[in-house]
Amino acid sequence: MPATIASITEEILELKHRRHAVILAHHYQSAEIQELADLIGDSLELARKAREFSGDVIAFCGVWFMAETAKVLNPTRTVVVPDREAGCSLVDSCSADRVRAWRAAHPNDVIVSYINTSVEVKAESDILCTSRNAVAIVNSIPADRPILFLPDINLGNYVKRETGRENMRIWQGACFVHATFPARRLVAARSQYPTALVAAHPECPPEILRMADFIGSTSAIIDWCVSNPAREFIVMTESGVSHSLRRLAPEKQFHFVANEQCNCSECPYMRRNTLEKLRAALENLEPRVELDPELMRRAERPIRRMLEVK
Repeated sequence: MPATIASITEEILELKHRRHAVILAHHYQSAEIQELADLIGDSLELARKAREFSGDVIAFCGVWFMAETAKVLNPTRTVVVPDREAGCSLVDSCSADRVRAWRAAHPNDVIVSYINTSVEVKAESDILCTSRNAVAIVNSIPADRPILFLPDINLGNYVKRETGRENMRIWQGACFVHATFPARRLVAARSQYPTALVAAHPECPPEILRMADFIGSTSAIIDWCVSNPAREFIVMTESGVSHSLRRLAPEKQFHFVANEQCNCSECPYMRRNTLEKLRAALENLEPRVELDPELMRRAERPIRRMLEVK
């Protein structure tokens, strides 16, 4: 390990101890950040675990909406993010004003919001979901109730197909990374690696999902690849998961397909977080998530409803 990384790591660990902090990291973070984290997980795992530690500060190495969720569930704790500009294209595709307008026009609809939304949108929702539990969430809603699923069109179409819910309308948002994986590159990868199985995130386009041997959330993909007896996999999600995959199954091979946006498979928002920014966040307790108490109260209800569904 280069001396500069080693020294920054030591400073972060000292600051973590002094601040009584916990470091949470999404699977899409860099390997250096994941190595420092107390917990690595997907959105659902991190939402659950954020409530269970006993410290004062949560350093959330992910994107801003995830840290907002942690703050709602931990209103008395300080929540910081290394980079305030670590956003999400799905959040940007869905404003609270538009959701309120939909509610006014369709008062009987159950609004199911993907966790990849702003806290303001969460506060307008009836229940949240993640890619791991979206099918179970929709199945928990009475069959005669119309549903608005937002904001990811690919996840929504996948859930609609899996649940058979014809009375479900879907927002037209998409993930910057997953939605731009081209089917032709997956076809080429399958030709190059003919024995490899394909694992895909449900935010991918339907033509990708049709070629997948397994469809699941980030953590579900990791679990499936690690436990599957196959030795080679093509993984259709953000390439940050390679750190966990190679740590948990070093004897296996994992291949990642580039998308059309950056000719890579990295989320530019997730990669804004760095060790230097994490150190500064713990030292200065900035950028800090500050939310209106009433907004947190309203957003907490659909979050807790999600967490209650098994």
